[in-house]
Amino acid sequence: MIEDEKMPFSGHLEELRKRLVICFIAIAIGFIISYGFKEKIFHYLTIPLISAMQADDKLIFTGLPEAFFTYLKVSLLSGLMLSAPVILYQFWLFVAPGLYGKERKLLVPIVFLSSFFFIGGALFGYFIVFPFGFKFFLGFATETIRPLPSMREYLSFSSMLLLAFGLVFELPLVIIFLARLGIVTVEFLKKNRKYAILLFFVVAAILTPPDVVTQIMMAFPLMLLYEISIIGARVFGKKKSQKIDNDV
Repeated sequence: MIEDEKMPFSGHLEELRKRLVICFIAIAIGFIISYGFKEKIFHYLTIPLISAMQADDKLIFTGLPEAFFTYLKVSLLSGLMLSAPVILYQFWLFVAPGLYGKERKLLVPIVFLSSFFFIGGALFGYFIVFPFGFKFFLGFATETIRPLPSMREYLSFSSMLLLAFGLVFELPLVIIFLARLGIVTVEFLKKNRKYAILLFFVVAAILTPPDVVTQIMMAFPLMLLYEISIIGARVFGKKKSQKIDNDV
């Protein structure tokens, strides 16, 4: 561990309070900065939907305070993203004293890779899935039926989807972690590859419009991530010799 002396429980609480205060200050600063650019941030978030809509169609707000509260939520989400490095750093400062050297070396790449995969999944959803999905949903419009998406509805829908895709792209890290614990093996992953592929297409059918092209565009990255997971499990997974030693 970094510190040989044990900190009393009250000391841990004081340290936690200090780190939380810094995190809240960072979020508040990020929120204030983001609120100054709230319209631009929301505009960039709505580009996939606006591009799929008719030229004269626009988003609406159905209640007097809806636009205001939507901009507040946008600023808060943006502030959280801006303050994420500070939050992660404060988390590191809080847990690092209780970790051994080997654990500290593992924590840094895990945080980096999890952030990388999460951002990659969100970008994939934004640039690939959103355009096809919105065109599909807007395709139900007719001469007598006109879509009128609201600001609040779109923010809720898009943010949840971005979060979902970000979490789905954490698949390699989850599998590598399970392999490291010895719960899954490379042989198990290879043997059940066909079931995993079937599951990916089921997920793609649920999350994307019901046409083959978009389902493949959704399922293919998941299949690629699964193959990356197998490679990662082979490199970082628990070896048979380690399992035998643990059993003994």
